[in-house]
Amino acid sequence: MLTQVADGVWVRQSEWVWSNAVVVSGEDGLVIIDPGIDGADLSQLADDVERLGIPVVAGFCTHPHWDHLLWHSRFGDVPRYATAGCAQVASEARERAQAMAADTASGIPLELIGLLTPLPADGGGVPGKLIEHQAHAVGHAAILLADRGVLIAGDMLSDVLIPLLGARRPGQLDAYEAALAQLDEAAQYADVLVPGHGTVAKGPDLAARLAADRAYIDALRQGADSTDPRLAQDWLAGPHQSNVAQASAAAS
Repeated sequence: MLTQVADGVWVRQSEWVWSNAVVVSGEDGLVIIDPGIDGADLSQLADDVERLGIPVVAGFCTHPHWDHLLWHSRFGDVPRYATAGCAQVASEARERAQAMAADTASGIPLELIGLLTPLPADGGGVPGKLIEHQAHAVGHAAILLADRGVLIAGDMLSDVLIPLLGARRPGQLDAYEAALAQLDEAAQYADVLVPGHGTVAKGPDLAARLAADRAYIDALRQGADSTDPRLAQDWLAGPHQSNVAQASAAAS
């Protein structure tokens, strides 16, 4: 069920890779950020949102990977925003995202995947400050709600996922370091961090997440063996080796 983590900010976690759907209250109603994952999750999230008794006025997608492109008709036919880069990639890769969703989870409304609109200059009712960067995915964005002390980070700063470099995209180490610098600056105004996957961090744990991701990226750049405790999960061995190969290629 939805758990309130700050004033007007709720989180619901899926069992699938500890994915977090975020619900934020704005001036005109609720904004749903990265809802997921399977059909049952989406339906239960819709139940939770209905119990809040506040209308949904928009959606927001932090980046164009299939598990962040989902929606349910019960959330309403409202604008679903993203950065311009994210919206473009989502449109171009929509069929692939639908296929990946169908292969991975059950009951997802495939016809609603990836229907995004670039966020307008006036913010489209999405509260907070948008922090766009190019680490992990094109047009990736975090949202800083400084008035509530909350940083919604997308697929960054997770306690269960290592940094995942964007596949086949040059300059990802530089992009990741630049993104961490942006998030570090934003974190000065936050004491609650909501990652796309994993547990919500509070207080000093936020700085610890930043330090862990920096240490992992530093090890990649130096060609050193990483001692990151997140690598204890066997299923991350493949993504880690992909990161190592990309860093090695960049250094050669």
